[in-house]
Amino acid sequence: MPFAYNRTIRFSDTDAAGVVYFTNTLSICHEAYEESLKISGINLKDFFTNPVVGFPIVHANVDFFRPLFCGDQVIISLTPQKIGAERFEINYEIFLADVLVAKAVTRHVCIDVSSRNKQELPAEISQWLESYRKDTEEMERRKARELI
Repeated sequence: MPFAYNRTIRFSDTDAAGVVYFTNTLSICHEAYEESLKISGINLKDFFTNPVVGFPIVHANVDFFRPLFCGDQVIISLTPQKIGAERFEINYEIFLADVLVAKAVTRHVCIDVSSRNKQELPAEISQWLESYRKDTEEMERRKARELI
C-alpha cells in the first residue's frame, strides 16, 4: 500500500504567479520520502549524515496536471520499489481532494561515499522497500478477489 503524506501548500512554495514553483514539487515529494523512512523506523539523522553510504538522486521527473496554490491541502502518495541490487525508485502522486494534480519519480543509487562507487542497498533500505512491495502485492490480490 502506498505511503500517504498530508501537506499544506505554503506561501514559500509558490512563485510570483501564486502557484507552486516547479522545483518545490520535488522538495515536497522529498518530504514525503523522509517521513516514510521515519515511520518505518529509520533514524533520519543517521540516514542522511551516514559518512559511509549515500543515496543520490540520479533521475527525477515531474508531470503537472493542474496548479497548486497557497493553502491547498494535498496528499502525496508514494510507492518505492527496488530496481536493482543498488538502485530504487520512488513514484509519487499528488492529490488535491481526490484529483491527481501531479506525478513524479525519483531514482536513487546507493554509493560508497568515499569511493563514489555503487554498492548494494543496505539491509534497512531493503527492508523498507520490501515492506512496500508486500503491501502492494496484498492490495493487488484483494483487488483480484473483488473482481471474481
